Amino acid sequence: MNKSEKIKLGISIGDFNGIGIEIILKTFLDKRMLDFCTPIIFGSTKLITSYKKNLNLNIPYNGIKNIDKAIHGKINILNLWKEDINVEIGKPTEISGKYAFKSLEAATNSLVKKEIDVLVTAPINKDNIQSEEFKFPGHTEYLESKVKGESLMILMTDSLRVGLITGHIPVSKVPKAITPNLIKKKVRILHKTLVQDFAIPKPKIAILGLNPHCGDNGVIGKEDDEIIRPTIAEIQDTGKLVYGPYAADSFFGSENYKNFDAILAMYHDQGLAPFKTLSFGEGVNYTAGLDEVRTSPDHGTAYDLAGKDKANINSFKEAVFTGIQIFKTRTEYKSLTENTLKITHQK
Repeated sequence: MNKSEKIKLGISIGDFNGIGIEIILKTFLDKRMLDFCTPIIFGSTKLITSYKKNLNLNIPYNGIKNIDKAIHGKINILNLWKEDINVEIGKPTEISGKYAFKSLEAATNSLVKKEIDVLVTAPINKDNIQSEEFKFPGHTEYLESKVKGESLMILMTDSLRVGLITGHIPVSKVPKAITPNLIKKKVRILHKTLVQDFAIPKPKIAILGLNPHCGDNGVIGKEDDEIIRPTIAEIQDTGKLVYGPYAADSFFGSENYKNFDAILAMYHDQGLAPFKTLSFGEGVNYTAGLDEVRTSPDHGTAYDLAGKDKANINSFKEAVFTGIQIFKTRTEYKSLTENTLKITHQK
């Protein structure tokens, strides 16, 4: 790959009072990272400079006003604002939420316009980012409103992928939200992403049950027998390799998850609690199902670590590598399938 073909990696800074900017800068302290992509940080050189000084980091960068001025082989900072802003390390503030949205909005717009190839988002605070412009439970829902496609949150490592049937909703609303149509939709999205983004031609997918012991034949809830099992049977009739429901309490401890390419959990903590127990600090959050590629680390703002030079960069670095790899795999898949269609049409 020559320099002009390098992947343009957009990065939103998240809540600047958390660890976001620290993990971004530390990731690219390793100059070898610049061999894989051209990073473009959506923020301001004034803000980044103050963090460099605070963390005593010797890391050069290139300040730009337009993305087309980004230089390959350097860290680029797209200046979105010029004003000085009040930084209170380790404390969520209205100001840090406001500028987290400014960064995310600009990066998302560039992603939609294809000015960048991949978006990696640093952690936001889901409370202080709320405004008239951002009324979403998190990144995933915001991106789905801006980017074509239907989203599926996947937490992943090289050996484990966990998707969610329901996302950021209260546990009390989960049972009513789980319908045959929703299960089918999430399976469809997951199956497609495993094929086009991970090059798995015939993926095996496990689906977890909703109730303890999958309801024990209706003794502890009827949703598994009345909704989930029949829906899985319908999906299997289409030829997809989908299995379950599996009792969630033993599925991960028994290592049954290793027999599948991906797992669909019924709700947020059912899937992410075991995932983070097995992979915390190494995992990546991938927003599957959209026309563009977005990843993020598997952790939050970590205000308690902010400014102390203690933040672990592994998850963010994995998010960068994962975003790049997915973009490449998807591009190759599209090229191969488009060529197949052209050949078939010509015949």
